[in-house]
Amino acid sequence: MTQIKAHSADDEVSYSAPVLKTLKAACSQCNLRELCLPLGLSHTELDRIDEMMGARRRIKRGAHLYSAGEPFTSIFAIRSGFFKTGVITEDGRDQVTGFQMAGEVLGMDGISNELHTCDAVALEDSEVCTIPFSELERLSTEIRSLQHHIHKVMSREIVRDHGVMMLLGTMRAEERLAAFLLNLSQRFSARGYAANEFHLRMTREEIGSYLGLKLETVSRTLSRFHDDGLISVQQKHIQLIDQAGLKQIMNTCR
Repeated sequence: MTQIKAHSADDEVSYSAPVLKTLKAACSQCNLRELCLPLGLSHTELDRIDEMMGARRRIKRGAHLYSAGEPFTSIFAIRSGFFKTGVITEDGRDQVTGFQMAGEVLGMDGISNELHTCDAVALEDSEVCTIPFSELERLSTEIRSLQHHIHKVMSREIVRDHGVMMLLGTMRAEERLAAFLLNLSQRFSARGYAANEFHLRMTREEIGSYLGLKLETVSRTLSRFHDDGLISVQQKHIQLIDQAGLKQIMNTCR
């Protein structure tokens, strides 16, 4: 029986050819396809996308999916798990630039220069679908709805970057953290999870790096929200008790 090796960032596993076939990311059967793919694709178009997809990759917690400076060849649809992206600043600090979850896409930072400009690190054991970008470009010229969807995904990333700029440029600490929690709530809800109760995959220090806040400020603000009855905090477990109150903070802190 033919043996084929599949590589991940920190391990190597041997699979037989039939097993490898089952590991391919079958978009037509994936329960996240409505988040990753345009609606209204025919069975034939879905089959062609299935054929384009590379094998899934399992990334262990703390391992890199890719690193800044590596050649860009593929983008990655997150099938399960949670990631952070970040860069190393000139003074050696790890600056978090984003958090990504199932149904979202990683790797588009490498499109312009064909080199990745940031690190992508798994915050928990995760699995991604590898999408060879050259094949995606070719197929998107033939399936117009796919091309339009790629543009929408890129636009969404631009809008997200602008949102972060607004957070860092105009919002106070309370408003930044309230916006962050409400954003996570909305994204979990879109994936069928509870909107008012979730587990933070990132540390408070990583949240602070992303929001431009000190660790102490993040911890103090979360405690204040807890004391005010807006949320319940038990280590990394968060329950949003008063979402309207969090939205009110966003409207009154300016």
